[in-house]
Amino acid sequence: MRFSVVRVAIALALALPAAAAAQEPAAPAQQPAAPAQQPPRPFPEGSKFAFVDIQQIAAESVEGKASTAKVQALRDKKVAELSELNKKVQADQQKLAQQGSMLNDQARAELERTIDRQSKDLQRAQQDATDEVQQLQQDLQKSFEGKLLPIIQKVVTEKGIQILFSRADSGIVLADPALDLTAEVIQRLDTATGPAAPSTPPAAPPAGGSQPQR
Repeated sequence: MRFSVVRVAIALALALPAAAAAQEPAAPAQQPAAPAQQPPRPFPEGSKFAFVDIQQIAAESVEGKASTAKVQALRDKKVAELSELNKKVQADQQKLAQQGSMLNDQARAELERTIDRQSKDLQRAQQDATDEVQQLQQDLQKSFEGKLLPIIQKVVTEKGIQILFSRADSGIVLADPALDLTAEVIQRLDTATGPAAPSTPPAAPPAGGSQPQR
């Protein structure tokens, strides 16, 4: 089974938080109470077709949430660092605008050079921050993909599925909800990537037992 379409969907799903962060959050609209969810229907026996929602897997799985949190934490850190650099540039620009006429030529020229240097440093820092966030996204995407695809392959093999669709990319208009394997994949992914069980400590030697002789 080929996973090219799935990889594109994973890339889109993990990139969504970054795109959303660039926009101001809109005021939350009053949402009607969600109807009680019905238990998922069993997968139709003998079906050769199914679909998954990769964006939902990335958004709701433990691994996907952890990846999003890491990207957001790095982005917040870089935004704070750039904000401090920008404040310095603005402070010196304001100083030049307000006091420039009172400075001698040497002092004014030095302040202008400082502003120019700070502006270039800010531009480089902005580019470096963008590159660092993008690199982290790519690394997390690769890691997420490496954990998710074997699980999808296992589900496909176990159920004898011939074609697995990616819901967001396949153009599906209407499908039996029982063909949706998203929840099962999330559950298996969470189980596979959950914290490892603590190892059992070795049994203590019996009290007063003799030590083995060398």
